[in-house]
Amino acid sequence: MLFIGKYNHLTIERVTSVGMFLSDVEGEEVLLPNQYLTDDMQVGDNIKVFVYLDSEDRPVATTQTPKIIRNEFAFLEVKDVSEHGAFLDWGLIKDLFVPFREQSYPMEIGEWYVVFLYMDQKSSRLMASSRIDKFLENERLTVKEGDEVDLLIWQKTDLGYNAVVNQYHKGLIYGNEVFRELKVGDSLKGYVKKIRDENKLDLSLQKPGYEPVEPAAKTILEEIKKGKGFLNLSDNSSPEDIYKRLQISKKVFKKSIGALYKQGLIKIADDGVYLVGED
Repeated sequence: MLFIGKYNHLTIERVTSVGMFLSDVEGEEVLLPNQYLTDDMQVGDNIKVFVYLDSEDRPVATTQTPKIIRNEFAFLEVKDVSEHGAFLDWGLIKDLFVPFREQSYPMEIGEWYVVFLYMDQKSSRLMASSRIDKFLENERLTVKEGDEVDLLIWQKTDLGYNAVVNQYHKGLIYGNEVFRELKVGDSLKGYVKKIRDENKLDLSLQKPGYEPVEPAAKTILEEIKKGKGFLNLSDNSSPEDIYKRLQISKKVFKKSIGALYKQGLIKIADDGVYLVGED
């Protein structure tokens, strides 16, 4: 069975004037057009290809790498808009269609949107949707507190930033815990900070607990030495200033300087942090 909208491992069965025909284990065939053939491809070889639908809705294979695969999310640019919907650049010859009914708000040429790629049941066509919420599932969680996860920022709200978690769940990064620039479409690593009622996920961009302290403490020491024994950050500094200088949260900063103080390496003053033996 061919998996439309996904990668397939297929066997080269025969060569024709229009390209190579590939088959799956059940004998179902699909064309790999001439433009994707390479000199090292031979009948009998098993190759990895992406299978999608051409302009006549026939399955076709490609060795190109799409920017999104079926049942996943990605940040894509609108190439065109017609009376039927929008068309996105997803890295293949045929653009990806987003009908108006699947646009959370009207898409514009040249703008970028987080979308989900799915197979429309009525038309059996691959389509995209920017109505992200309806494709996210938190009833059956596949993550636990403390897990490192892949995040895709898809919406800014009054509370912070909604993110797609591991291409499956919905999570929230609270705005008052973000000390770096975040934009819709950003892909980054994060952590499950807390699982609340109804499996709502609170996310963090920093590892929970004490684990970030050791590398953060090392960074702080390096900055103190660069400042000839002084770092003009303290408990009174704003979270934004601390993150701008050190790329860590104020909470981690306070834990780190506490650890360095206990080791006798620094002195903590109102105006900043001093290396022991320095004034």
